[in-house]
Amino acid sequence: MLRVARALLAVRDPLDAELVVGRMLGAWWGQRIPGMSGADLERHLTEGLIAHATASGTPAGLALLSGIASLGVSAHRRELAEQGVLALTDRGDLRRPAWAEAVGRVRPLGAYLSGDRFGDADEVVCTFRHDSDPGGPDAPGHALIAVIDHNAGGVLRDAWVTTKVERLLEHGRALAEDDPMAVFHPLAPARARTLLERALAGTDLVVSGAPGERPARLTAAREADLIGGSLGAHHALLRSRVRALPAEGRPAGEPVWRRDARATLAARFLASDEAAELSDSYAASRCVDHVIGYGCDVDAGRPMRVSPRKVETFLLTWLPRRVVLLPEESEAMPHVLGAWIRWAGPRAGLPEPAVGAALDALWDSFEAFGRTYRDPAEALGLGRREIRRLLPDGDLAALPRRMFAFPLLAGDLLDRAEDGFDPTTPEGRRALLRLDHFGEIDVPEGPPGRHAVDGGRSGRIGRASSAQADLDAHERLAVRLWHGDPPELWAAAQRLLDQGRSRPEVLLTLLDALDGGGDGDPRLLLSRLRALG
Repeated sequence: MLRVARALLAVRDPLDAELVVGRMLGAWWGQRIPGMSGADLERHLTEGLIAHATASGTPAGLALLSGIASLGVSAHRRELAEQGVLALTDRGDLRRPAWAEAVGRVRPLGAYLSGDRFGDADEVVCTFRHDSDPGGPDAPGHALIAVIDHNAGGVLRDAWVTTKVERLLEHGRALAEDDPMAVFHPLAPARARTLLERALAGTDLVVSGAPGERPARLTAAREADLIGGSLGAHHALLRSRVRALPAEGRPAGEPVWRRDARATLAARFLASDEAAELSDSYAASRCVDHVIGYGCDVDAGRPMRVSPRKVETFLLTWLPRRVVLLPEESEAMPHVLGAWIRWAGPRAGLPEPAVGAALDALWDSFEAFGRTYRDPAEALGLGRREIRRLLPDGDLAALPRRMFAFPLLAGDLLDRAEDGFDPTTPEGRRALLRLDHFGEIDVPEGPPGRHAVDGGRSGRIGRASSAQADLDAHERLAVRLWHGDPPELWAAAQRLLDQGRSRPEVLLTLLDALDGGGDGDPRLLLSRLRALG
């Protein structure tokens, strides 16, 4: 790295220096090794590079430290680099590069939003200048362009820098005038910062690859699509420029759709002429609930947005991974989605050719949907009755943790009294957990600590509580696993299972994390869970 950093000694322009340092820091962005997360690896390598550059005592090391002091991803690393700069300059025989005073110190001039009326992606364009840039005080020196992909859950898809700012802005304005589908308009710099910070947060969740911690809206975002390209090379510079933008006083959040508002929207659609040809009203109602839920929860609260890419992502990526459909619903879904496109597209302001393009994407995806969507009951060897018990909300992503929480789902006793073993009700949960916890329906009597979560085969380990208290604790854990609250709970369980721990051992470990004071203190609970495994 220090050999590469020698190039910084020949640089004169601060932007060129920032691009070189940003590419160096981006070399390991998003990379991971076994036993270490991407964030930990980035921290160790960056702090190791800072220490090595400080110890080198060379002009190249000083130049590299000067760049990291401005572009370091965290305040701690920037402070470490600044301490290294001071340590080397105090010696008196080394001098900081000419660009060091200007690097990272920019003045934001303006921001713009570019895209199209489909709304699949937004290009956020922010213009800046260093004080040393040529031209007048208001002449932009460079522009940073960041692409936010809404079909992938609002993550950053790409980023780059250009010094041809006037040409870029003229192109955007001309395209908006000539193309009725194009969008280009000014954006408040503070609003641009809010949009970019949200996109960065989502991107970090994808790149970290932490199991169980990704929100549902990031289903279509894949780590391999984000790292290794221009986004990695510019992510340090992008964060530096976001910090330079003014903060928004009261950021407007994404629209929140309550259950009653979603039901009203579904009723309006089902009463429309476009939905009149749908033969199975029950299946249509279930399907449109998923369409609306996807728009509200994944597409930034925009259920009415229609586009060819959104159709493909919903039908071929999100739906097969997140939702369980009955056979009749699977058959009806493409037809319901087609009616929704014809109904919602014009109401969202799309011209007829754009609505037609979305319909073409739907019918082009019809065959692929039949191949992609598979009934999880068949794939996992579960019966339809068990799937209904575990997934009354159709959330396929919840299936593994709910199977872990309630493994006893089949049997003559459960089939004869199906309503009595419903895990969505307190009574049903209690009955299932009595079977799982004690191996019998009734809570047995006995001295404290005799009973186990595996039907009494292994015994409670180091727990001085009554059988009833054990069952209460098990139920609190099962409810948390059912809802995925917090996501770190199932992530910790997966790590322990990967180590070869048995299910009873994992349950007892999780119960200890809850009983150790974490159940009432969210921060303490998260700390305990992240330390497991």
